[in-house]
Amino acid sequence: MLTLQGVEAFYGSSQVLFGVDLQLEAGSVTTLLGRNGMGKTSVVRAIMGILPVHAGVIRFAGREIQLMPSYSIARLGIGMVPEGRQIFPNLTLRENLLAAAANYSGSSEPYDLDHVLTIFPKLGDRLSHFGNQLSGGEQQMLAVARALMINPRVLILDEATEGLAPLIRAEIWRGLNILKQKGQTILVIDKNLDVLLRIADHHHIIENGRVVWSGSSARLAADDALQERYLGV
Repeated sequence: MLTLQGVEAFYGSSQVLFGVDLQLEAGSVTTLLGRNGMGKTSVVRAIMGILPVHAGVIRFAGREIQLMPSYSIARLGIGMVPEGRQIFPNLTLRENLLAAAANYSGSSEPYDLDHVLTIFPKLGDRLSHFGNQLSGGEQQMLAVARALMINPRVLILDEATEGLAPLIRAEIWRGLNILKQKGQTILVIDKNLDVLLRIADHHHIIENGRVVWSGSSARLAADDALQERYLGV
């Protein structure tokens, strides 16, 4: 569904990605793991066309996208939940959702307002509230729901539950489990390894802009030394 091969990228004269290889299978949940500052968000920005790719290839459903502008990549069916949520503070929750509504995947049963509210029912009571009136957890659920409203073939979540209270984190994970059962392809960045080992099918670990390990949840769970080396605080 989505493949990166030998991707390199720079911020100015500073190289941040060094030959990144990464693959998402259709219908799978895949993680990108690593300590802060190792290049996870840079990979996401490269996929979305926000960070120019200096070398390498990014293919989505067999089509090269590394030279396409961000809006074209989104229209192909890649939905992003950015770090920091970035919802519209002066629009209501309902308007935030409808502003992005589209069916880029061509689904016969597309996500609409009612559908996303079944995944995040807590948003149903807040439809008339402006973005800046929502709690951090509500904003994060809104950001996920807004990404679903474009009916993406791939959903990317950057720091899915960072800074959220445990009950809200549980709501996000519950929603992602529902999406997994529906066959949604997901790439998720997060630090809650225990949950990710249960929900994800495949993992990539990045260090200093390079993917240094890839494997299944079973392999990662069984390797305490690997976890400590690349993910321990």
